[in-house]
Amino acid sequence: MIHSVETHDPDSRWYAVWTRSRQEKAAAGMLSRLGVRHYLPLKSELRQWSDRRQTLEVPLFSGYLFVRVNPLMDSRLQVLKVPGVVSFVGNQSGPLPIPDKEIEDIQTVLAAGVNCSVQPSLKEGDRVRVVRGALAGVEGTLVRANLESRLLISIEMIRQSLAVSISPEDVECLRTSPIAAMHSRQTSAA
Repeated sequence: MIHSVETHDPDSRWYAVWTRSRQEKAAAGMLSRLGVRHYLPLKSELRQWSDRRQTLEVPLFSGYLFVRVNPLMDSRLQVLKVPGVVSFVGNQSGPLPIPDKEIEDIQTVLAAGVNCSVQPSLKEGDRVRVVRGALAGVEGTLVRANLESRLLISIEMIRQSLAVSISPEDVECLRTSPIAAMHSRQTSAA
């Protein structure tokens, strides 16, 4: 759900805001009361308790919501004062804007009602661990991050590696390799 203010500032940009655990909806409610334009993408999820089942609206991106503010005005400080908001997402230079197209794409997917799930953004060179299947617990380096991804398991002492086909949905990122981190910094600076 996007909440907007009557006046639209042409210099405003979308930013991701990191929230405390399970505080996304409370922070979004407070931002609404303050008149700050924001977007909290929600998905329906069926929850099972011992005595009942219920469909709940839960945040698509746990721990995050998006705000549209002008970085040159005091609106960032206003957002940071909201209970439940921890910080803006960015780097050492400050908050980094999110392209409008990325927010629009999320809205389009959710409006279409297609089945979707959140996956970690994996890059070639990331150190990963298999989380399900016959290889659960195996760690290695992601060689390709597409439908035909391969996990490279290295034995450094003999300078040999074993490559295994793996689905990106079956791995979690452990840490980013120095090469992938450098590539990421270069592309974000461009």
